[in-house]
Amino acid sequence: MTDVARGEELTKRERLTIDRQEMPTRDPGERSGTFAEVNLGFTERLAMLEAQRCLACKRATCVEGCPVMVDIPTFVRQIEDGDFAAAAETLFRDNTLPAVTGRVCPQEHQCEAECVLGRKGAPVAIGHLERFIADWARGHVHEPPLTIEPTGRRIAVIGAGPGGLTAAGELARHGHDVTIYEALHTPGGVLTYGIPEFRLPNDIVQHEVGRLQALGVHIECNVVIGRTYTLDELRKGFDAVFVSVGAGLPVFLGIPGEGLKGVYSANEYLTRVNLMQAYAFPEADTPVLQGEHVVVIGGGNVAVDAVRTARRLGAQRASIVYRRSRPEMPARVEEIHHAEQEGVTFEFQVSPLAIEGNADRWVTGLRCIDTKLGEPDSSGRRAPIPIEGSERVIPCDTVVVAVGTRANPLLTSSSPDLALTNRGYLVADERGMTNLPGVFAGGDIVRGSATVILAMADGKRIAGTIDEYVRATSVEVTPR
Repeated sequence: MTDVARGEELTKRERLTIDRQEMPTRDPGERSGTFAEVNLGFTERLAMLEAQRCLACKRATCVEGCPVMVDIPTFVRQIEDGDFAAAAETLFRDNTLPAVTGRVCPQEHQCEAECVLGRKGAPVAIGHLERFIADWARGHVHEPPLTIEPTGRRIAVIGAGPGGLTAAGELARHGHDVTIYEALHTPGGVLTYGIPEFRLPNDIVQHEVGRLQALGVHIECNVVIGRTYTLDELRKGFDAVFVSVGAGLPVFLGIPGEGLKGVYSANEYLTRVNLMQAYAFPEADTPVLQGEHVVVIGGGNVAVDAVRTARRLGAQRASIVYRRSRPEMPARVEEIHHAEQEGVTFEFQVSPLAIEGNADRWVTGLRCIDTKLGEPDSSGRRAPIPIEGSERVIPCDTVVVAVGTRANPLLTSSSPDLALTNRGYLVADERGMTNLPGVFAGGDIVRGSATVILAMADGKRIAGTIDEYVRATSVEVTPR
């Protein structure tokens, strides 16, 4: 179908004839050797054409599928009309970090999964449109300073990841004085240390952080709560505290050989590369082993990020070993597709048994066994069952374990009064409040390892609760 002029109304039949627009990407051969962003973003023409596919349903099921409840039909219609400034205003009203979520949010399981068009064809590319508007706004929109009357209430946020940043932005818009304490030297949390530049450029994250600082949010880096300050000290100096420190403690498999040289947790591997620029060693201070044959164990987005990073570090062979089949992989379909284009190989239905090494304790291979899939387990996925006699060794010199994370006990161990689950996560009620009055928590430290957008949803929801709490509570605050 040819383009329809701006402002011209389309019939439903005309809208249904428009194909979903594909995101332009960098050439696979070129990008597998660079950390430059893979997806290039929609042009104005592609964005407006994609927006014309929206049916403007009376019941906006897409909004119901969005954890932060973005007014999707309105901002999509505004894109169709070419009113990008209005679309940006709509988007920023509901989403604190749209340039981030437009890149890493699993829309295919959320808003796009609820799109009516997806029942018989391809849903509207809501994520691509969100990214387009956020990127357009970066060069065109300058938010005016807040004019809301300050409340005089002080809120501490622990952790400058997606949940903490979202909560801080929401609380600042309510007129509160917000300070974020971040343990690392750069704000962003998992957005900075965990997600590679080729998926989420760091300058995008820092621009979003800068927008929050322009709203009046203070950020103090290199502050470890539990060491630099205790939680009790923050409670005395602030009207409320929001804990959003994620769940960044790596989980290993407990198999022989995990102590060999050349074995990394995905957390360490990606942090060295993303945050410490290990790919630039010795110009950068932190090295990372640039293996020729790298095996990554796991099937989630972190595993795919790690294996694609290995390719960019020069690995001749980079493989994913996953104990279930492809349909059970929790990683985004787009990321798996991009990995395959970049030369990554996948070993499905293969379960690790041991990591083998030489006399000098360097990794030489991963001993595995093939599996067949049985009945679904507690995760809802079919359980892998080892196939007797199918053991083999995959030669490699580097192994990255990407099978999940759990709560880091640094903060909680220094606050013995905090109620924890038997897995070390914080216990919070439906309002997000812990057992300590005025201390709230959300994101992975409560949920367990989850997605960026779910942490943001917690930050947005609990910020509203904190606002109500501090307005209704008289607290004696000791200046720090």
